[in-house]
Amino acid sequence: MTLLAIETSCDETSAAVVRGREVLSNVVASQIEMHQKWGGVVPEAAARAHVESILPVIEEALSTAGVTPEDLEGLAVTNRPGLVGALSVGVTAAKAMALRLRIPLLGVHHLEGHILSVLSLPDEIPFPHVCLVVSGGHTELVKVDAIGAYTILGQTLDDAAGEAFDKSARLLGLGYPGGRAIQELAQCGNPKRYSLPQGLKGDTLDFSFSGLKTAMSRLVENEGKNLNPADAAASLQATLVKVLTERAVRAAEHHGAKALTLVGGVAANLALRESLREAAERRGLVFLTPPVALCTDNAAMIGLAAHPRLMAGESDGFALDCLPNSDLPLPIRQS
Repeated sequence: MTLLAIETSCDETSAAVVRGREVLSNVVASQIEMHQKWGGVVPEAAARAHVESILPVIEEALSTAGVTPEDLEGLAVTNRPGLVGALSVGVTAAKAMALRLRIPLLGVHHLEGHILSVLSLPDEIPFPHVCLVVSGGHTELVKVDAIGAYTILGQTLDDAAGEAFDKSARLLGLGYPGGRAIQELAQCGNPKRYSLPQGLKGDTLDFSFSGLKTAMSRLVENEGKNLNPADAAASLQATLVKVLTERAVRAAEHHGAKALTLVGGVAANLALRESLREAAERRGLVFLTPPVALCTDNAAMIGLAAHPRLMAGESDGFALDCLPNSDLPLPIRQS
């Protein structure tokens, strides 16, 4: 099945053409430059930018893939969770195309798109596996028994890891987005220079990063002009990587997983990718993470998540709604 996927949940307007596990095109129009002057995403501005970008992005995705609208056999769109104004732009465009082309339409959970972004890899995906989802809005450990069958093993109790990166970057005067800026500055810093808290202790699979953010604020205030920004960035990154790696490996071992996957925007962090890869290999676990281009928000992951469901005959009607807050799709069991 050849399908068009659309993603507009936050600040990236994206469209992709997917056939099975093959990504024929994946076009992303980023709004980062626009939001940098405010130090974060402004929902109203994001929605307006999506309106301006959605049609050109769809046209480019179709052209790059070498297909026409009439070649499409299905449409997938992120309809939950996210900024409601941003979501509505993508859902409206998808409904209009599905109606005109008379093809099935499927709404996809944004988080499920991230979890299944590893389907872009040529590797066989072992089940069950543990997936670490880590981004600006999410930090979860999810047991994936099969496509559509997820168990939340652990999650952040306050800030997500990506928020810790972004807020710390602002404290260091590095701007937005913080993850990339922290990573670049950390390359020339000493990760052992400053001692930072790792949050929750004990045998938990949950996370807490609010204390880390507070510690960074106090560090900047107390050190003043004596602060070494590169060392602070390196220390922050090392702390986050250590906590995420330890929890992910613990989850895999406790739940008999055959593999460990890393997805989400923060999965683009090279230090985290390498740390998890080494930890997984030491324990005989398969480690999989999508290409960096498929870690941040993109439509290809939405298409990859939708394809098996559309092939199985699933679809949504034109009453498909936008849900700014939504748990993972059923069946889901809280452990």
